[in-house]
Amino acid sequence: MYDLVFGPLMWLTTLIFIGGVGYRAYQLVQLTKKKDRARCPATAIREDSPEERKFRPIVRLQNSVLGQHPIMAIVSFVFHVCLFAVPVLCLGHNETLYQFWGICFFSLPDALINIMTIIVLVGGLFFFLRRMAVPRVRAVSSTYDHLILLITIAPFMTGFFAYHQWGDPRTMIIIHALTGQLMLISIPFTKLGHMVFFFFARCLLGSEFSFGRGAREWAT
Repeated sequence: MYDLVFGPLMWLTTLIFIGGVGYRAYQLVQLTKKKDRARCPATAIREDSPEERKFRPIVRLQNSVLGQHPIMAIVSFVFHVCLFAVPVLCLGHNETLYQFWGICFFSLPDALINIMTIIVLVGGLFFFLRRMAVPRVRAVSSTYDHLILLITIAPFMTGFFAYHQWGDPRTMIIIHALTGQLMLISIPFTKLGHMVFFFFARCLLGSEFSFGRGAREWAT
């Protein structure tokens, strides 16, 4: 079983992940178009006053998630940073990457990875309780949303168990690998895709939430 999980299944997962992300990226490009750079007539353009320009950042902050829901914004930011950093900067994962593909990234100390894993697990519990306790969030939550959260948290929980050698180490490593592969396969085809396409939306698409003006817009 170990050879199957870290052999053919590992390669199959990688191909599905890369192919799925590529296909979804192609779909998004097809659904967008380059922004029309044509300028409006000068008479239709209203220049902001110095006072408006001065308070514009404050207004944007007040209207943002951080301004409206600061606790949610902070928890979400820390959660996502750890969610990305743990699998990429974990020494054990880098050793596996080097073994299979001859590449590796900078690795963080195991103690720090352990703390960040706990942050992810606590963050997952926070999001679950929020979905159950906040009426407006519970109203739009479904079994699908809870399943996606479980798929996200499972690799970190099993990795935490494997690191602390809770249960049979070999069995726990196999389960950890399987849950990680399930998560990777799910990314292109579920809501987890925002982990990859967040930067597409914020950098390429022009909207009120963009990091810049954006080079593309949704096709009509």
